[in-house]
Amino acid sequence: MNNIHWWPVIGMAAGIILGLVAAFGGLYAFLLVLVLGAVGFLVGWIAETGQLKLSSERRR
Repeated sequence: MNNIHWWPVIGMAAGIILGLVAAFGGLYAFLLVLVLGAVGFLVGWIAETGQLKLSSERRR
């Protein structure tokens, strides 16, 4: 049970939220949610790792 990969689930949830915002809020609401989501991701990343070095997590 510990082999659950959460990134696809998180990506799907973010896609659903962005789709709903685009459908009901329009382009500007979609862009606002997209930018604020990216900012929230960066804040969470810094809180978890203590650094802003994103290139260390890229894999080929």
